[in-house]
Amino acid sequence: MAQWHGISRRKSSGGRKVQARSKRSTEISTEKQFALVGDPKRKIYRKTGGNIMVRVMAANKVSINDPKSGKTTLGDIHSVVENASDPNYVRRNILVKGAVIETSQGRVRITSRPGKDGVINGVLIE
Repeated sequence: MAQWHGISRRKSSGGRKVQARSKRSTEISTEKQFALVGDPKRKIYRKTGGNIMVRVMAANKVSINDPKSGKTTLGDIHSVVENASDPNYVRRNILVKGAVIETSQGRVRITSRPGKDGVINGVLIE
């Protein structure tokens, strides 16, 4: 169910406000959609002003940056190992910024925002 980010129908005291206008479609936010580990799938959204946003729905590859050598390579994602923001995301294999994932090259911390950037980048952890 979509969330509505418009003006409240109630005053801070709890009294009712009379609506001066109806709801606008721009005040409705998008549904929560999580990036999962799996076959690659992306979704393209048209935002206000004609801007385009790409959202990762599922991915099995990550761009891994090695801070010691300074090189960036592509690696396979196996699973989510740790997530400070929500422990349930580990069980559900949801990819978010700050999550630690197990890859073909070792453990990687995700540095990009898959739901906003449309790519998955990470930094290798010792």
